[in-house]
Amino acid sequence: MSMNGSDRSAADRFRDEFLRWKRGSVTRRHFLGVTGLGFAAAMLGGTSRLSGRASAGDLGRRVSLATWPNYHDPASFEAFTAATGVEVEVKAYGSNEDMYAAIRSGAYACDLCVATNYAIPNYVARGLLEEIDIGRVRNFNPSSVDGRFAAAGTVAGRTYALPKNWGATGMAVNTGRVGNPVARWKDFFELAQTEASGRTVVHDYQLTTVGTALVALGYPFSSVDPQELAKAEELLIRVKPHLYAIDSDYQAAMRSEDAWLSMCWSNDGAQLHRDLPEIEYVIGADGGELWCDFYAIPTGAPHKAAGYALLDFLLDPAVAVREHIANGAPTTDSRVLALLPEEVTSNRIIYPEAAALKPLEFGAAVTMFDPGRNDVMERFRSA
Repeated sequence: MSMNGSDRSAADRFRDEFLRWKRGSVTRRHFLGVTGLGFAAAMLGGTSRLSGRASAGDLGRRVSLATWPNYHDPASFEAFTAATGVEVEVKAYGSNEDMYAAIRSGAYACDLCVATNYAIPNYVARGLLEEIDIGRVRNFNPSSVDGRFAAAGTVAGRTYALPKNWGATGMAVNTGRVGNPVARWKDFFELAQTEASGRTVVHDYQLTTVGTALVALGYPFSSVDPQELAKAEELLIRVKPHLYAIDSDYQAAMRSEDAWLSMCWSNDGAQLHRDLPEIEYVIGADGGELWCDFYAIPTGAPHKAAGYALLDFLLDPAVAVREHIANGAPTTDSRVLALLPEEVTSNRIIYPEAAALKPLEFGAAVTMFDPGRNDVMERFRSA
């Protein structure tokens, strides 16, 4: 979608008001009063097409999405509802393991989920994801997707998930409170026990918490070696008394200055730094995680047509560009990249230099259910 000058000006006004609302500078009533649902729909979904043969009349009244905290622009869902009449129910999870358990057990029967690259083979192996019918997702263009990130969505030649965005797992540090430099995961765990004692947050998520402890000790992020995991456990148990929290939803603590240091996904790092410039985001020079998140349709989706319609809507570049501006994660889609303003594409938190990414690795599928890693995390939580 191309935008003329007035469209861009309107989009910029919408973004500015949205960011004011996100920062807490204005109320939701003010945000909706100034922008209006119709304006949000025009900015986000006015050109979006419903997928396949579906129309607003046969999608039902509700669609459920399992996703992550602080990960979407609420106006996207309001625009989808305005276009289709379908209400979007959003449930946020703190880890792939928690989301997987809810979907597998039927505790949350969602129509669309957001799963990270390493989780997808595990879902597929247990028959929990439907093979994507690409014909029902007309806004997906495989030729516009960065191949580095699309691969994990295909298992045994079949496509089960479509990429949303990618990022890195790094560190958020309040430089107004922490004077010592933080460049490596080794620094992170040392500062957690000294200058940032009582003010540090680690994820409630074994992949990143166990993984970064391994990296801090010089081991691979995805290691399942028992001896290396034992060393990582020793480090985590040692740091536990110094933590403010074990929590994957850490933005509130960083914003209130209850926490000064946190494990941090890059999209959260971009949001925090945008609103509070003293909070810097650092990718560990000693390694860590590179990730890509995907949209997928669970096999037990109760409102499958609506799930496909929401998937198609969210992949519309005109919608996705607003999602990426709001959540701060880099896009996998060249069409979306072309629509993003330079202030976003030049932001080195969102689009870091290639050299910063070189030490990072994608989480391996084996880590999700490795008993050694899961036992380390459970003992750490209960210590």
